[in-house]
Amino acid sequence: MKQDETHARPLSKVLPLVAVLTLLWGTNWVLFPLAVREVSVWTFRSASLIGSGLLLLFVARLQGISLQVPPRQRKPLVAAAVTYLVVWNIGSTYAAILIPSGQAAVLGFTMPVWATLFSWLLFGEKPSFRLICSVLLAACGVALLAFAARRSFAAAPIGFVLGIAAGIGWACGTLILKRAGILVPPLVSTGWQLLIAAVPLSIAAWALGTREPFVPSGTTLLVIGYITVVPMALGNVVWFSIVDKVPASVSGLSTVMVPMVAMGTGAVFRGEPLGPLELAAVACCGCALLLVVVKPGGRARLNTL
Repeated sequence: MKQDETHARPLSKVLPLVAVLTLLWGTNWVLFPLAVREVSVWTFRSASLIGSGLLLLFVARLQGISLQVPPRQRKPLVAAAVTYLVVWNIGSTYAAILIPSGQAAVLGFTMPVWATLFSWLLFGEKPSFRLICSVLLAACGVALLAFAARRSFAAAPIGFVLGIAAGIGWACGTLILKRAGILVPPLVSTGWQLLIAAVPLSIAAWALGTREPFVPSGTTLLVIGYITVVPMALGNVVWFSIVDKVPASVSGLSTVMVPMVAMGTGAVFRGEPLGPLELAAVACCGCALLLVVVKPGGRARLNTL
């Protein structure tokens, strides 16, 4: 598709971002249960969104970047923030608490499947054969993990539902941004989206939380601080930079190895399952990623699909 071709970039310019994002987001999931031991999910996510949003806008200002967003791009920015960051942050966090964090990550990262499906059904962007194969491989990986984790899902079905909802919300937010053609620098657009999403979460945290003064332990504050600065602030800048460079379906598939890292860290630090089915899922997702980043003949360029 010509529209996709305009977003094509050499593989060498995109893969470093993919590698960084995989590490930042993949090692993040195992920390969620620690972050909410003393505070609610709503308070945790509200604090991390506000902190990361303010940090990014402060850095942008130090670099002399304007914080202004053109009036015509404000509505899609708000819509993307709500559909992606609000739905994703609540759905993914609750899922990581209710079911093993690695399995919750895999459910959330069904995003490429939904992005491809919605692009096709809503915008007529028919996927190529290679993209269909890639999405099917990613779906097979999810199916293998779902089968392996069937007991966890049966014990906490709402965790399964919230994990899938997080992936759908992420896909919708990404498509909104791509269709709107946001021209604001990633630092600014990401910062504003984080602050916009923090508004409903802060209201919910205030309404659902206790009114008594409370100071969390140093461990909780350290974990929340790390999540705020590294995966939330830096990770989202990297993500939106990838979104800006490649088509939505491809950018989604670029994250397919994140849940594999999440599974590995969950197995090491929390004793979560990592057996033959999980390893087969890793192989499926790895092949799905290779299909979209390597062209036939092995040329090191991003496949425009």
